[in-house]
Amino acid sequence: MRSVLFIRHAKSSWDDPLMNDFDRPLNDRGKKDAPQMAKYLLEKKIQIDSFISSPAKRARKTAALFAKAFGIDENAIQLKSQLYLPDEVAFSHAIETASDKYAHLAIFSHNPGITHFVNSLTSQVRVDNIPTCGIFGIKSNAISWKDFEKAEKEFWFFDYPGNHGLTHSS
Repeated sequence: MRSVLFIRHAKSSWDDPLMNDFDRPLNDRGKKDAPQMAKYLLEKKIQIDSFISSPAKRARKTAALFAKAFGIDENAIQLKSQLYLPDEVAFSHAIETASDKYAHLAIFSHNPGITHFVNSLTSQVRVDNIPTCGIFGIKSNAISWKDFEKAEKEFWFFDYPGNHGLTHSS
C-alpha cells in the first residue's frame, strides 16, 4: 500500500505587502503549527519517506520543519517548480515521477490547487478548503507511482491545526 499526504504550507506572513508572493516567509503561527502537525503524524506512526515541495519560501520552510521532525536532512526535499500555483497536472506529475523506492510521499503546495486536486482523487470525502498546514491523506493500491492516476485510491484522513483526529477514517 502506498500513501500520499497533501500538505498545504503553514500560515505565511503578510507583514510586507510589497514582497513578492513567492518569497513570503512563515509567520509565527506557521512556525509553530508545522512542527506540531509533524509531531502529530509521528505520534500516529504515519510514515513519510519522500518530501516533495513547491520551491516557494513558505512551502519549502513547511517541508523543512516536517523533515526535521522526521529526522530527514532538509537537502533531501525535492523541489518541483510546478507545485507553485499548481494545477491538477502538476500534482499528477509530481506523484507519477516519484521513485518507486518510496512508498509514502508528502507533497507540500498551495491553494486553491491542492484543494481541487484532493477533491478529484476520491468521491468518499470532499473538502471545501484545506487550511494552512492542513493534511489530506490518500492510500493507493498502485504498484508503481506511474500507475497512481488509474489505481484505486482510498481516503485516509484529513486534519489541520486545532482539529487533530476528528475526521479520521478507520
